[in-house]
Amino acid sequence: MALLPRVVSVNVGSAQPTEHSDADFTGIDKRPAPGPVRITVPGPGGSGLAGDVLCDTRFHGGPGQAVYAFAREDLDEWSAVLGRTLSNGIFGENLTTSGLDVTGAIVGERWRAGTALLEVTAPRIPCRTFAGWLGERGWIRTFTQRAAPGAYLRVAEEGHVEAGDEVTVLDRPGHEVTIGVAFRALTTERELLPRLLTVEALAETARRRLGGAPD
Repeated sequence: MALLPRVVSVNVGSAQPTEHSDADFTGIDKRPAPGPVRITVPGPGGSGLAGDVLCDTRFHGGPGQAVYAFAREDLDEWSAVLGRTLSNGIFGENLTTSGLDVTGAIVGERWRAGTALLEVTAPRIPCRTFAGWLGERGWIRTFTQRAAPGAYLRVAEEGHVEAGDEVTVLDRPGHEVTIGVAFRALTTERELLPRLLTVEALAETARRRLGGAPD
């Protein structure tokens, strides 16, 4: 019997020095919070989670990327590939989920997690800060090839989320552009870019990459 989709952990981070970011600091080191975390609509470059810090605000945070979710199942697959245990939050995700097809989520679908309502907006594009944090040679290429990037979320309704909360998919748009499709379009299969042009829920950071979409 399949388990109900749920939040395994809610993760927040503090600013840590790094040599792998132009910002000189990173908030990628996310750790599980011990209790409920308030989810709100952030300002530009801010995180949607109370107590969570983002440092390179050019590419992270803001209303369209308020929360980052990654599946525990994908972390387990990476653990096997890399030969080491990967803890919840290690990919910089705010929500570690289980029983939820994050890669197959439709851009614009909405999740009820705890008392918050979240909307899927974009895939995560790997950066050198991520690669430096994990310390894996060729990590950006390796992560890109697997094409299971996790999903950024917009806060449609503010609320609280904690470990153990169920995640319910409330509605899904009919355009069939998934997080996986959007990621491949933005990275390795640019011929897919036209499919993203009419996806209204797509985060602005991802939409800016569409300028070179083929006709």
